[in-house]
Amino acid sequence: MSLIILGLGPGSPGQLTREAWETLQQADTVILRTAQHPTVPALPEGPTYRSLDDRYEQAADFETLYRGIAEEIVALVEKTDIVYAVPGHPLVAEATVTHMIALAAERAIAVRIVDGLSFIEPALTALGIDAADGLQVHDALTIAGMYHPPLNPDLPALLAQVYNRTIAGDLKLTLMNQYPDDHPVTLLHGAGTDTATQENLPLYALDRSEQIAHLTALYIPPLPRYSSFESLQDTMAHLRAPDGCPWDREQDHITLRPYLLEEAYEVLDAIDSGDTTALREELGDLLLQVVFHAQVAVDEGEFHMADVIRAINTKLIHRHPHVWGEVAVNDSTDVARNWEAIKKQERRDNGKGKESLLDGVSKALPALAQAYNYQVRAARVGFDWERIEPVVEKIGEEIAEIQAAKDPEERAAEIGDLLFALVNWIRWMDVEPEMALREANARFYRRFHYIEQAAEQAGRSLAEMSLEEMDALWQEAKATGL
Repeated sequence: MSLIILGLGPGSPGQLTREAWETLQQADTVILRTAQHPTVPALPEGPTYRSLDDRYEQAADFETLYRGIAEEIVALVEKTDIVYAVPGHPLVAEATVTHMIALAAERAIAVRIVDGLSFIEPALTALGIDAADGLQVHDALTIAGMYHPPLNPDLPALLAQVYNRTIAGDLKLTLMNQYPDDHPVTLLHGAGTDTATQENLPLYALDRSEQIAHLTALYIPPLPRYSSFESLQDTMAHLRAPDGCPWDREQDHITLRPYLLEEAYEVLDAIDSGDTTALREELGDLLLQVVFHAQVAVDEGEFHMADVIRAINTKLIHRHPHVWGEVAVNDSTDVARNWEAIKKQERRDNGKGKESLLDGVSKALPALAQAYNYQVRAARVGFDWERIEPVVEKIGEEIAEIQAAKDPEERAAEIGDLLFALVNWIRWMDVEPEMALREANARFYRRFHYIEQAAEQAGRSLAEMSLEEMDALWQEAKATGL
């Protein structure tokens, strides 16, 4: 027995290939994935035509539907020869076909593909573009089910099967994670048919079109140049190339260390300031450091950026079984506990043995942040006070021990213990101490600068002012919200 999978073309009967016509003429039974296609009424007489349109009303979701159709057709082929006809080309946005080919291979069933013109060719004609200029072709159904589109924004994209406004709405939300709300897009209705039309509109209005139907596709023009992650990698690779920049070529992981730390702190400054424009710029500078290190690794034959991305993606999915698995959680405490258990198992699997729970906290962190993270990790496994009162009492004990210290070394150690106890108290109050101190530092800067400006306006130096005068100005600054 054999299976013939045949493409009916994009819609106009004149675009049905001669091979497809002759194959249909010779067939006994032709199963149509859908009869909702303009070419169907013009198909040759003779075969018995059956459509699977009723399956769409019964299926819970598209993946179940497509697998069910594939299994049904392959089961029929085991009894008799079948011609299965689909709109367009069998291998363009036809999930039933890919499932069918895989099943047929498992059961040693011969498959013949009869090519058909896809929706892509008439879409190219309508848009006046060349597919070889980087056109990305995707199934809108797949992208609509994602949270972020797998598209390079430097290149144009053509999405098939935007066949109703619900799909268009889901698709719009996904695309808005990458493209501006008002990015101009084009809906192509019935490309390859006599009634083909185009509709230009902003992305945010995508699902407002009343013309959307089963032969609608979407064209997304590119963003301005250099908007993609890939273009950033190319820029960095060019800088490191023989015809690039001598300074960039000289750098390695060690020489880049201070810049990575500096850019991370500048991101924090932008966050603290609430300046989203500055944050956008500083995140770019920080991302540059990641790309720079990755390109150094590529040049040294160590690893590729794809390895970095694959590793972190895999890690995130593996450590969130309550999202991508069957694990149930009640709150973020359960999530944190699971996270630590999974990490511990990962260390065992990687042959790292009994590594300390605290070893996951970077030794390069500022001391305040390091103390906080040590305490958070210890608390996850129950090493913590049951109530806040003993935490506060511990601070009093540490102050008494500082006062009782006999020498500078002992005093310094006790001051360290006091700071550690203060961090613990701050943690109990659900405050992140590093950020709290950074904000306090920023307030001190603003208020002290206010005093400096007031002194300058009065023609005086700070050295000439009394503490009482400066404190009065400090209170003024505080009253203004600085």
